[in-house]
Amino acid sequence: MTNSYELLEALQRQNLPVQERDPWWWPGSGTYEVVIGAVLTQNTRWPKVEEALKNLRSLDALDIEGMAKLDAELLKEAIKPAGFYNTKAKRLALLNQAIGDKFGDFETFQLEVDRRWLLGKRGIGEETADAILNYACYREAMVVDAYTAALLRAFGYEFEEYRAIQAWLVGGLKENDIRVRRLFPDIPRAQIYALFHGMIVEYGKRHKRGKVVDISPLQSL
Repeated sequence: MTNSYELLEALQRQNLPVQERDPWWWPGSGTYEVVIGAVLTQNTRWPKVEEALKNLRSLDALDIEGMAKLDAELLKEAIKPAGFYNTKAKRLALLNQAIGDKFGDFETFQLEVDRRWLLGKRGIGEETADAILNYACYREAMVVDAYTAALLRAFGYEFEEYRAIQAWLVGGLKENDIRVRRLFPDIPRAQIYALFHGMIVEYGKRHKRGKVVDISPLQSL
């Protein structure tokens, strides 16, 4: 595996379920629900996040206005399935207020928010910021997570920081843009980044045991 295009091509041949729920992999892409889910998914499994989102949906709290109307205790109770609910409730409330104050509505947020602004908010790290930019705002932001680092480690790549992994992934795709477009001829680059990350996660779910990822299926093709 010499570059990220080769990884993308090998993952594509696995026929992973990256578009069964949403064309961009993340459920509810392009909505405020992604912003909320990106915070809730920190340090927890996605099925638990879905439980919390279901609770918030029943309270009509999956938009800026609805979230703002929830009192602190009701918000905590609603997101309890996702764990760390005291911390996450505070982060969600502060982020929601900041988005409302700065942008007014979600459509303006989608168009105008940038990575620096997101990283300036409490509890928003690089992975969460990029998930929001890519999956909620449809921006060209390549998400990096623990599955990504583990998969690349299995191929012998060691990176010291998030941005180094991200640069390797994006760089390989840009250097092989014509070949990437043959794989995905009719979708925007931002969606390719989204599906690439989704493939890595779905592959990791199948083939990661502990800290080790079995890469033999990718090498056999």
